Amino acid sequence: MSSRSILLTGASGFLGSVLLRRLSTLEGNSVVAAYRSGKDEGDCASGVLSLGPIDGNTDWSDAWARPVNLVIHAAARVHVMSESEGDPLAAFRKVNVDGTLNLARQAANAGVKRFIFISSIKVNGESTPLGKPYTADDTPAPLDPYGISKHEAEQGLLALAVATGMEVVIIRPVLIYGPGVKANMRSMMWWLCRGVPLPLGAIDNRRSLVAVDNLVDLILTCLEHPAAANQVFLAGDGEDVSTTGLLRRMGASLGHPARLLKVPSGLLQQVAGWAGKEAVAQRLLGTLQVDIEKNRRLLGWSPPVTLNQGLLSTARHFLESDQT
Repeated sequence: MSSRSILLTGASGFLGSVLLRRLSTLEGNSVVAAYRSGKDEGDCASGVLSLGPIDGNTDWSDAWARPVNLVIHAAARVHVMSESEGDPLAAFRKVNVDGTLNLARQAANAGVKRFIFISSIKVNGESTPLGKPYTADDTPAPLDPYGISKHEAEQGLLALAVATGMEVVIIRPVLIYGPGVKANMRSMMWWLCRGVPLPLGAIDNRRSLVAVDNLVDLILTCLEHPAAANQVFLAGDGEDVSTTGLLRRMGASLGHPARLLKVPSGLLQQVAGWAGKEAVAQRLLGTLQVDIEKNRRLLGWSPPVTLNQGLLSTARHFLESDQT
């Protein structure tokens, strides 16, 4: 393996922390981990870069003080269920568009060979018809400010690749899960462990998920693979599951069988509408599938971790350390 000097942004995040540990175990890698000031700094990096806010004015010159030939940009203003900004799109653009393109321009000027951008499936859209998954080459159709900002960043990066010759790789993950996952997946495990009956026993949807170890493996494949240059890839486990099936599998992994009530999906959607929880209902009841055949065809890449293996490792971590 050739020597690689990598700048990793978002190193304290869920994905970034796993990616940092994996990168640091590979011989020949020199990793500079970028953190927001005040964040916990990991001990796996060859160097640490402490930053203020990431936007169009961020000065990355300290990163180029050592030779860097690859950038993995995982830092972002992430999608939230309860938005507090008066103008969400402007807030997302400040970080996800202006911040990304500012970093990419400086990277190109510093001679970086390849820039890997962690985008989002929300660039494709919010849902798919059952059995008709998104593909990497579909026309983007983002609907919310987060997805719009990621799409605009992608467009800017691809234009920069043409203008500068720096290679760009775009990866759009679906919902990421794994040991230490927070948000909805963690809440699901909490309820399952407490034996709470859940009204989700009759949901015939399909959702694509991606284990964090699978996503990290795809990113590592894209670091130097010649066929990855200036391409878009979707990240998933290669196996889709209904919400009902996910709860049953996770309950089995936790050793706490899911207690599910068979409430019709239409009734749940109606109740969610009354309660102003349409977005939550979409995640639980809607279908969103991705096709990763392009990854196999161009990169020879298939997910090394199965859905069941990913759920089991997630459950074990929760049982051992994350039930508070």
